[in-house]
Amino acid sequence: MSSLEPISQRANVETLERFCLSVLASAGADTHSAEACTRSILHASLHGIDSHGVRLLPHYVTGFRGGRLNRAPVLRFTRTRAASGLVDGDHAQGALATYRAATEAASLAAEAGVGAVGVYNSSHFGAAGAYAMTVVSSGMIGLVFANSDAYVRLHHGAARFHGTNPIAMAVPAGDGPPWLLDMATSAIPLNRVKLLASEGRELPPAVASDAEGRETREAHRVEMLAPVGADYGYKGAGLAGMAEVFSAVLTGGGLSHELLPMGGPDFATPRNLGAFVMAIDPGAFAGAREVAQAMARYLDALRASPPTPGGRVMAPGDREWEEAARRRREGVPLDAETANAFAGLAKEFGLAPPFDGGKPRHASQ
Repeated sequence: MSSLEPISQRANVETLERFCLSVLASAGADTHSAEACTRSILHASLHGIDSHGVRLLPHYVTGFRGGRLNRAPVLRFTRTRAASGLVDGDHAQGALATYRAATEAASLAAEAGVGAVGVYNSSHFGAAGAYAMTVVSSGMIGLVFANSDAYVRLHHGAARFHGTNPIAMAVPAGDGPPWLLDMATSAIPLNRVKLLASEGRELPPAVASDAEGRETREAHRVEMLAPVGADYGYKGAGLAGMAEVFSAVLTGGGLSHELLPMGGPDFATPRNLGAFVMAIDPGAFAGAREVAQAMARYLDALRASPPTPGGRVMAPGDREWEEAARRRREGVPLDAETANAFAGLAKEFGLAPPFDGGKPRHASQ
């Protein structure tokens, strides 16, 4: 029976959290690393960003086992100016280092109005929005940038150059949920390609290329991704470059084309990824109350804007909040590959899989 045979699974959020924590601990990660990694991937899975969610758990297990990820890192924060600093991630799993950067940036902003913290000696951190939301929890605006190994061609390019280089921004919106933008600067995230491949689904048009830079919709033929923008891909390539400057150039991290690939085969050597987190205190500008009121007016007007026939106008984050509410009720969906990987990890570590009372269930059942 193929490991990619369709499986219909949903996992309760709390059960899934306990499973991820137990697996990471069994793989050797210390408590802080396991908690940060789990928090990050559950943020993604809960909000419908499945490409960066719990499906990455086996990848991080491989990183901890192979030595790429420090199992017990000692993070160091250095304040470099009144409103800036650097976090040495000590080759931690990326979530641990970036959550620390978000906390330090908010602390700096509470004092100086703006706080900017770079991260170096880090690794893949998952969904950038998780860290922007950490800043928002302090009542501030959060911006996050990161780079990754080269997998995205330039506009009209036929070779990998940038990573998927995400950008995220979250803004408090009074009594409502925050405005949240979380995007890759590639037309599609690499992990989304892997997810679609595992599900046997075709890619959307104009998002990926074969080895010669020609467009392909077959996930298994993808050798590079296109920058966001299709015929206007120079905009996506420019945004990727902006993320590169913030996360790699400013921090002393590796440039995308210098990084070891996320998918191996070397899981023993640290990757030296960078990241960048900025916090902005509304109280240092128009004022916290005034900014919240302006955001409420802005979002009310945005959502009231007339849609196209059959369409729906949504603010960045609206889909994620709705999906999170649904998944808290119904459980987090697991694709076939992930469900089978979880069953394997459960057997190896003597745990119950986080679905169906610990037993995999095939779609035909």
